[in-house]
Amino acid sequence: MKIHLVSGGCGFVGRNMVKRLYQTTTDTILFIDNLLVGTHPSTWLDAEKVGDNADAEVYGEDKRLLFLKDDFRNLLAAMTANPRYIQEKYKLDFDKFSDVFHFAAIVGGRATIDGDPMKVALDLSIDAEFFFWVTRHKPARVLYPSSSAAYPVSKQTESAAIALSESDIDFENMGQPDMTYGWSKLTGEYLAHVAAKYYDISVTCIRPFSGYGEDQDLTYPIPAIAARIARRENPVEVWGTGKQGRDFVHIDDVLDCIFIGMDKVKDGSAFNIGRGQLTTFIEIINTLCKIAGYEPEIKRLLDKPVGVFSRYSNMDYVKENLGWEAKISLEDGMKRIYDAALERERAAEVV
Repeated sequence: MKIHLVSGGCGFVGRNMVKRLYQTTTDTILFIDNLLVGTHPSTWLDAEKVGDNADAEVYGEDKRLLFLKDDFRNLLAAMTANPRYIQEKYKLDFDKFSDVFHFAAIVGGRATIDGDPMKVALDLSIDAEFFFWVTRHKPARVLYPSSSAAYPVSKQTESAAIALSESDIDFENMGQPDMTYGWSKLTGEYLAHVAAKYYDISVTCIRPFSGYGEDQDLTYPIPAIAARIARRENPVEVWGTGKQGRDFVHIDDVLDCIFIGMDKVKDGSAFNIGRGQLTTFIEIINTLCKIAGYEPEIKRLLDKPVGVFSRYSNMDYVKENLGWEAKISLEDGMKRIYDAALERERAAEVV
């Protein structure tokens, strides 16, 4: 029996990974989330709950989905103390986890990163306990999601913005990453490298840029802007001047790249996932308004946190070594986002 483990399995990326694994494999998926940020699987899983297995909820007629509501660190402590904790408690017949996807983290938009940096620093404890367990359990493959926030902020200013390449992070010549979130992800990358080099673990690290999708939380800018436009707000608010830019990539493309990368990168090296295109928030608003068919004024909220001015990826390494590039254009992606926002607004009106 093959079983995969997804931590943070009810967050934005985690739940999309759970759904992808369920749709594309016949394997069992154990996913865990404390639901402080993530949403309960009953709200997004196509499969129905069919029962319980100890303290885990079981979904799907084939019973391949097991959801555990808990802090991932509690599970890590239990599995470290008893290597067969999962097999014994949930009566699962397997030796080692096949793929482990580690999405558990303290995450949030700019307000969280700038407004409560010590809360974000808790990711250090989560990742340290995770990699300690990994080196004992030795799963077949491990995914560690780092972040574009790990890149030096000095390369992301209004006057000196460049397309960020993997080589712009050099552990022997460090720059300053973005707040405690950037530091924690950079530390996680280093632990991934250590796990691969010293413990012979197959580890893949990714540096996703600004991922978005139809089911993303409204605390993130793309769905929040789309919701304002779906409500026909006038003016439409944007944080900062709106001239700050990011590299927006759809979650479906992110998942595609992850699986290709896990097949080809096993030494803990990190690679970018983006479209290699810098897009300002004003351009996002204009694209969504064109789709919606109206022209509101734009109100700039200059007192809101905006982070670095420009952050986008150089995708040359990924194109040359993984043979991957994003398929979903910004226009097609924004159409999906707008349609989803409009559907939510109409559903709210009915209620």
